[in-house]
Amino acid sequence: MYRKDDPNQMEFQNFILPFGGDLDGENRWVILANQIPWQRIEQEYSLLFSEGDGCPAKAARIGFGALIIKERLGITDRETLAQICENPYLQYFLGFSGFSTKAPFHHSLMTHFRQRFSKEILAIINEWIVAEAMTQNPEVAVEHSAPENSSDEPQDSDDDNNLPPNSGKMILDATCTPADITYPTDLKLLNEAREKTEKMIDVMHAPDIGTKRKPRTYRQVARKDYLDVAKQKKPGYKKIRRAIGRQLQYLTHNLQTIETMVNNGRLGLLDKRDYRNLLVLQELYRQQLWMYENRTHSVQHRIVSISQPHVRPIVRGKARSNVEFGAKISVSMINGFGYVDRINWESYNESGDLTMQIEKYFRRFGCYPVAVLADKIYRTRENRNYCKERGIRLSGPPLGRPKKITEMNAADLKKEKQIHYQDELDRNAIEGKFGQGKRRFTLGLIMAKLAQTSEAVISISFIVMNLEKILSVLLSFLAYHYQTYCQAQHANAPDARNRFLPLQIAA
Repeated sequence: MYRKDDPNQMEFQNFILPFGGDLDGENRWVILANQIPWQRIEQEYSLLFSEGDGCPAKAARIGFGALIIKERLGITDRETLAQICENPYLQYFLGFSGFSTKAPFHHSLMTHFRQRFSKEILAIINEWIVAEAMTQNPEVAVEHSAPENSSDEPQDSDDDNNLPPNSGKMILDATCTPADITYPTDLKLLNEAREKTEKMIDVMHAPDIGTKRKPRTYRQVARKDYLDVAKQKKPGYKKIRRAIGRQLQYLTHNLQTIETMVNNGRLGLLDKRDYRNLLVLQELYRQQLWMYENRTHSVQHRIVSISQPHVRPIVRGKARSNVEFGAKISVSMINGFGYVDRINWESYNESGDLTMQIEKYFRRFGCYPVAVLADKIYRTRENRNYCKERGIRLSGPPLGRPKKITEMNAADLKKEKQIHYQDELDRNAIEGKFGQGKRRFTLGLIMAKLAQTSEAVISISFIVMNLEKILSVLLSFLAYHYQTYCQAQHANAPDARNRFLPLQIAA
C-alpha cells in the first residue's frame, strides 16, 4: 500500500528546529534537494504498490533519499540511519517538516529500498536529474550546447528525415564492478561445497539421532586432504589436480547421500537458504566435474561464489588483475555526466553496445553526436559504417595502411593526428569517472549480496556522481558571483582601512 498524500512527502518550506534558528539555504544538502525531481520519482515509485492493501510504505523521497545519503557519505545502513537521526539537513533532504531524533524507519528497510528501485527505474531517474539540471541551470549545459569544431569532418544532416544537425560529443567505455567475494579457486569452492553438504546431511539426519546411524561423510579425512594442498605456498599443477579430484569424490558421495535422504521425504527439513544452496551446489558440481574431466578451466555461466551465484569472472586484461569478479557495465559520458546503459553479470563484448548507446543519445537530446570517443575495441567495421551513415566521427585512425606523407597532404595528416591526440585526451574523462566511482564511492567493491540490490548500488553511484558534478558547478557559480560582489564592494569602499576586508572573507 502506498499513500500519495503523505504529509511528509513534499513539505520543505518551514523546517522546524526545536533549538531555534533556520537552515542555511546554501548548505549542500539543501542545494541537492532542489536538484532532484521528487514528484516524478514519487509517481514512478507509487506504481509498485496497491492502493488499499497492506501496511503503508515509506515515501519515495525517504527511500530514494536514504540511498543517496548512504552512497554519498560512504557508510553502512545502520550508520545512515544514525546520521539521519542526528542531522537536520539530512532530514530536510528526506522531506521532513521538522527535526526529530526518532528514527524514521528501521535500518533493514534499506535493503528493500534497493530492491524496489530497479536499474531501469534508476536509469530513468538519472536522466531526469541531468535533464532538469541542464534546463534549470544553463551553466551546467554549456559544454553540450557548444558544437564541436566545424573544422573536423563535415556533419551533414539527413534532409529526407529532417534530422537536426549533429551536436555534442559522447565518450564510451566499459568496466567491471567487483563484488565482495573471496578470490575463487576450484579447490576452495569444492571444499566449501563439501562442508555445506555435510551440514545439510546433519540437518536431515537430526530426527533419526539415536535410532539410525548417520551416513558417513569422511569430513575429517576430506578436510586433511584439502589442507595438505591449501597450506602449501606454491603447490604444483599435479598436486592441485589430485586434490580437486579427491574433493570431487567426497562431494559426489555427499550429494548421493542427500539424494537418498530427499527421496525418503527429508527435503522439508532444510530451510530456504539451504535449499537454495543445494541447487547451487548441484550446478557447481556439474561444472567442476566437466572441467576436471576435460582438463580446462573455463565453462559457460561459471559459478565462482556459492553465496552469490550470479557473479561471473570478467577477463579485463589489466596489469593489476587479469580477471575481476562482478558485473560488467557499459557507460556513456556526455558533458561530464555518466549514464549506465547496460549492466550484465555475464561477460560480453562492449563494442556491440555502441549502436544502442548512440540511439539513446538521440532519444535524450534529439540529435546524434558529432563525435564518439571510444577505445580500439569499439572500432569495428559495423560500428564504423553505422557512424558514417549518420555523419558521426568515430575516434581513432581509419582502417588500412597509414597514408604516405607528401607535400600535398602533410598539413591534413598533421591536423588529423592532432584530432586523434585530442580525442585520446578527452577520453580520459571517462577513466577519471571510473576512478571517482571506485575510489570515492562504492564501485570499487559492491557490498550488496543480491543481483538486484547490486545493480541498484551501481546505478545509485552514478546518480550521486552526477549530483556531485551539479553541486560543484553550482557552488563554483555562487563563488564567482560572490567574488564579483566582493570586488564591487572593494572598489566602492569609503574607508580605506576596510578595503581588503571583503576579499579576505572571500578567501
